[in-house]
Amino acid sequence: MKFVFDLDGTICFKGRPVSEKLLTSLEKLVAQEHEVIFASARPIRDLLPVLHERFHQYRMIGGNGSMVATNGRIISTVSFDEEILADIAQLLDTYNITYLIDSEWDYAYTGPAEHPILQNLDPQGRAKKVALDELRPIVKILMLTSNNMKEVEEQLRKMEVVVHVHGNEGVLDVSPRGIDKWSGLQQLGVEDGEYIAFGNDANDISMFQHAMYSVMVGEHSQLAPFSSEQLSLNEDIENSLVQKIEELGSLNSIDEVYALKRQHNKFCLS
Repeated sequence: MKFVFDLDGTICFKGRPVSEKLLTSLEKLVAQEHEVIFASARPIRDLLPVLHERFHQYRMIGGNGSMVATNGRIISTVSFDEEILADIAQLLDTYNITYLIDSEWDYAYTGPAEHPILQNLDPQGRAKKVALDELRPIVKILMLTSNNMKEVEEQLRKMEVVVHVHGNEGVLDVSPRGIDKWSGLQQLGVEDGEYIAFGNDANDISMFQHAMYSVMVGEHSQLAPFSSEQLSLNEDIENSLVQKIEELGSLNSIDEVYALKRQHNKFCLS
């Protein structure tokens, strides 16, 4: 079977790399002849530093589906078209938006010097910071601050783009039309209902919708309806994840996975 893991808030926390304890549990899945795939909002550039290099050959989805990598190499990207970019550029000016905007590898940044996003931005110096007009193709946009972020979101919802709001920080995460983690999985040839997914946020909804089984880490009201079960986000979360990964990895067939799903559904309804 295939196991698909989101990173931040799911198997890595507070911007730190995935722990050796969890990496070992993922390697046990591979030893059991399962496949492990990573699917993150991070671009591939910023996904690599939180995984030990022995995982860099695994298949990966970055930028919420706008980038796909395998064997350590980006094999496809989906970018914004120039007409949409012109509309977004107008928004940037009108609403004094600061941003982190990514191409396949390099980036443009105008956000605050103390913004939390900088903790995750190219920590190994793999890329170049360039001016926005030098950055092409553009595959992912994070709008960090604005004089009216609510109005910015309303304007974006009228465009042919995908918008996610990142919780407490109020950051708007913008992807090209039709791009999400499920579209990234499809680029890798993953089929509907043939994988188990772990995630924690609204950008995992499409991935959960097409999974045979889905595990939500923590609480998220939008993601919860698409989750087969939930793991509480507390000081013991890594041990809970290891136990859940071992439990699901020990299942020998799709029928056993669906039996577990029916069991959890029955428990939730009782």
